Amino acid sequence: MNEKLAKLLNEVAILLDMKEIPFKPRAFEKAAYAIETLSEDVVEIYKKSGIKGLEAIPGVGKGISERIEEYIKTGHVEDFDKLKKEVPVDLENLSKIEGLGPKKILKLYKKLDIETVAQLEKALVSHKLRDIEGFGEKTEQKLLQSISFLKQSHGRFNLGEVLPIARRIIERLEKVPGVEKVMPAGSLRRMQETIGDLDILVISKKPSEVMDFFVSMPEVMAVYGKGETKSTVRLDIGMDADLRVLPPESFGAALQYFTGDKYHNIKLREIALSKGYTLNEYGLYKIKNSPPKMDPPRAEKGYKLNEYGLYKDKKLVAGKTEEEIYEALGMSYPPPEIRKNHGEIEAGQERKLPDLISYNSIKGDLQTQTNWTDGENSIKEMAEAAKKAGLEYICITDHTKSLAMTGGSDEKKLLKQMTEIDKINKEFHVSPASPSEAGRVGSKFHVLKGAEVNILKDGSLDIVDEVLAKLDVVGASVHSHFNLSEKEQTARVIRAMENQNVDIIFHPTGRIIGRREAIKLDIDEILKAAKLTKTVLEINAGPDRLDLKDEYIRKAVDMGGIKFAINSDAHNISHFGWLEYGIAQARRGWATKNHVINAWPLEKMLRMLK
Repeated sequence: MNEKLAKLLNEVAILLDMKEIPFKPRAFEKAAYAIETLSEDVVEIYKKSGIKGLEAIPGVGKGISERIEEYIKTGHVEDFDKLKKEVPVDLENLSKIEGLGPKKILKLYKKLDIETVAQLEKALVSHKLRDIEGFGEKTEQKLLQSISFLKQSHGRFNLGEVLPIARRIIERLEKVPGVEKVMPAGSLRRMQETIGDLDILVISKKPSEVMDFFVSMPEVMAVYGKGETKSTVRLDIGMDADLRVLPPESFGAALQYFTGDKYHNIKLREIALSKGYTLNEYGLYKIKNSPPKMDPPRAEKGYKLNEYGLYKDKKLVAGKTEEEIYEALGMSYPPPEIRKNHGEIEAGQERKLPDLISYNSIKGDLQTQTNWTDGENSIKEMAEAAKKAGLEYICITDHTKSLAMTGGSDEKKLLKQMTEIDKINKEFHVSPASPSEAGRVGSKFHVLKGAEVNILKDGSLDIVDEVLAKLDVVGASVHSHFNLSEKEQTARVIRAMENQNVDIIFHPTGRIIGRREAIKLDIDEILKAAKLTKTVLEINAGPDRLDLKDEYIRKAVDMGGIKFAINSDAHNISHFGWLEYGIAQARRGWATKNHVINAWPLEKMLRMLK
């Protein structure tokens, strides 16, 4: 229910924005954020505490809570239905198109009756938008590119969208009578940036009860098949989900089989075969009495033919846990995130797998936005939320002046914000003296002064160096001129890196998953420049960014001498939970704690910066 409700509230925010109603769109966006990130189902909150429980959700006021109650009871909200009838467009998909905001969606509906992405694409191909104010030939090409990119990602869902749903389902399954263990598998367990479908494995003494519960969950919109040990359903977000009930002696084998990607599993089966074993989802078996090769092979009496060969007898060697399977094959246990046959098997055989950064390693968040620009909360609210999330420090990095849509800070506003941060640090019992003293014994939390500075077209920055030098952390980002050539874009970013005040390049490639392609960069040159200039590269944990990509992180790790910062890019107090996605991205790139500067204590981290 949380995802459906958050989606509905976001749509209402867009509709209100179209009508140019002040303040309300942000209120609905804020409520959508809060509900989307709830660990508990909003229906359960309502059942336990009624409308007062809804009002207790951060960002949900009386008016919105009444409408949530109406939706829970009836499946509709009368006010919202009226809004949708005024502009009956496919907001969910049209709003995913890069460069198509609420005002443009409304204009296209009024001028050309465009309600869907398909209708928009047809109108673009026919050049019908060129005569509409605000739409020209360049816009036409950009929108067509965005639609093409959107089609490529069709059928896959962002990790940040799927993981909360999966966890709620797993939590409920664990409470079903007879259930002993529940684990996710597949691309979700590998924590890939996008997920195709959901795989869940269960040990239970009462499989029929588990299946009955699974197919009747409120998220299920269709049941494709229900059996004694496997069921497949369609969830209301449009994703398929499989549930398998397994005996304890095969659970580890199934978990291994359904977790590793195809290439990892093929390689592992080849190793098993070379050692006289056969490996499948039921276990690792020692082959006995393998007959001589036949041409063509035929199943003689007492023999079994499968994809591994012709066998007579097999003895179960391992299957209860993944660890015992890998150990039996003579290798260390590879973390799920790196199982894709990119060297993890060889490293495991040599007992040289890296000690990947752990999910509880991050001590500080070096990119957070506040209501000084486009964030939802004050500096103090963000600091308190970060502290509650277990962090020891955060950096306030509001946008700067050339990103006008955010109300970005100029030099004067930045200096004023620095004074405000000093006041807040006093409240946290930390001296606002030199940064090197900030992490001294007795300091419980610290707010660092920073900025997300815009990289202009020529690679210069939109804030003067004299002011940047006063900040604890300077992050630089590309927010414009996305279509420069690779040579121009690479030179632009490297020039920013060469600035003596730039500590970190935020979301280095500028991509938005499923919506906007990365800017054209020569990654090898960017990595060389990062190493030479000692510029940290961000691993942006925002679930729609996850930038850098894992393959670039791995390349940097292999190159050596390059450091990262895993940041939430939080615009709301609820966003600190996103750090988990960034850590997963770093793990997939083979990064260790030593590679990530904000996994270090404050003093050590500050010494690393320029």
